[in-house]
Formats: sequence, C-alpha cells, structure tokens
Amino acid sequence: MPGKTAGTSDALPATVIVFGNEKGGSGKSTTAMHVIVGLLRLGFKVGSLDIDSRQWTLTRYLSNRAQTVKREALRLPMPQHVFLSRSDRPMRDEAEAEDKARLEAVLAKLRTQVDYIVVDCPGTDTYLGRLATSYADKLVTPVNDSFIDLDLLANVDGSTVMVQRPSVYSEMVWEQRKIRAKRDGGTIDWVVLRNRLSSINARNKIDMARVMEDLSKRIGFRIAPGFAERVIFRELFLRGLTMLDTFEIGDSGKPKLSHIAARQEVRGLINALQLPSRQAASGAEGDSMGVAQ
Repeated sequence: MPGKTAGTSDALPATVIVFGNEKGGSGKSTTAMHVIVGLLRLGFKVGSLDIDSRQWTLTRYLSNRAQTVKREALRLPMPQHVFLSRSDRPMRDEAEAEDKARLEAVLAKLRTQVDYIVVDCPGTDTYLGRLATSYADKLVTPVNDSFIDLDLLANVDGSTVMVQRPSVYSEMVWEQRKIRAKRDGGTIDWVVLRNRLSSINARNKIDMARVMEDLSKRIGFRIAPGFAERVIFRELFLRGLTMLDTFEIGDSGKPKLSHIAARQEVRGLINALQLPSRQAASGAEGDSMGVAQ
C-alpha cells in the first residue's frame, strides 16, 4: 500500500503477526518484543496482545519497560498492549465461546488503531493459541537449532536423519490454515526461525539445515535466521529493553561487536518477515532498519 499513511481510513487493516511455538525456551517472547520495538522505531503504530495467561512473559517485559521509562525518565516507544486471560467458565463450550468473542473483539478494535498487531501465544496447546493462529497473516515460530525442538514440527528418523511425518504443531497449523481459508479466504505466511544458531559448523547444524529445508517444502513454511545465543538478550528483560534501545539510552558504553551483530539480526528478521509496505506515521524516529518494500 505505498503512498497511504498509517491510520487513515483507506489504509489496509493491521497485519497480524502471531508468535507461536508449543515448546518453551525457544525465545518466542524475546523475539516478539524485538519485532514490536523494531516496528515502533520505524514509526509504525503497534498493538501487542499477550494470550499466555500462565506465564504472561510479554506483559511482564512491557511492564519492566514502563518502569524503566518512569524510573529513568527515558523516552522509549511503547505499543498499545492488551493482556487476554483465558475464560474461567466451567463448561468447555461456554469457555471457548467467551474466549473467541473476546479475542475477536480485541483484534477488531486494534485493527482500526494500529498498523501491526503482534500476538504472543502460550508455549502449550490451548484453544486461544489455536484461534489466534487462525487469524495470523504472519505466523512466526522460533525453533532452537536442535532436533529436540524440531520434533515439534516433524518426526525425524534417528538412523537416516530423514523426515518421516509432520508432528503435532505442524498438523495444528495446517488445520488453522484451512479454517482461515474457509472463514475469509485469507492465507497464513508461516516463517520458522532457526534461533540460537551456533557459530561452529558442526554436524548437527548441517543436518538441521538439510532437514529444515526438506520440511519447509513438505509442509509449507519459509526459513529465516533468528537470533544467536547471546546473554545480552536475557539481561535486557529486567529493564524491558531490546537491542534496539541500548545505543539510544547511552548506558552500553562503546558498542561491542556482539551488540552490533545482535542489532543486525533484528533488522534482518523484520525484513525476512516480508511485511506489507506501509508509510510510517509522521513523527517516525528515522531508524534505518527498513521494512522490505
């Protein structure tokens, strides 16, 4: 939509970016937070939705960020955030109906107010997580670079290291794609991130690359590089910061090569998502990250 200003009535509805993975420890919330801040720093209006009612990591991340803004008098961009807990109705049908109505109401409201909606799903199988996936324009699944994590997507033969069949999460995505197509004719662009990549070209890394490539063709996802294993990502959580904030707030000293590399990883990820072209709202901060046009 080149030439249309974000927030005007003739602009495209907000793009929904869902971060989903039914296995904890993959860096899902950290990656979601970096995409949120990256888009904000490009001048876009961003809504964030946390539906992980057990851990609510993204909500706590943003709460830490708000405290840092208040405590240190910093100007840090913030999304329009919503935390959506699961229904507590005792009957399953009633609970799912309430969850569906509440999720659809939140998405409908945010679509009229922002350019992008980033949804952080639970690390387990839930009705809300499946429902949110069916509304994704972009589904992002971070996977640690190991066959333990890959088992979520496919069963791999231990002797031949060949894909045998899609696994539980892949089957769930396939079902939500069918639901999405039936509901509004839309499609889900599924992007799998290889997170915590090792710099060593070990046999595991080579085998993972081959299996991922084969699997991407069989079940229909794109592969994108995620984030390398860096302690700095975990350290920033307590202050609600991202690698895109550290240079601006001036407390990191002389930029380290690892910091610069991490910042480039975030930029590369946002470009890899191939988000619809939009014109940022006035007042953009002029960050040179760039969204693929």
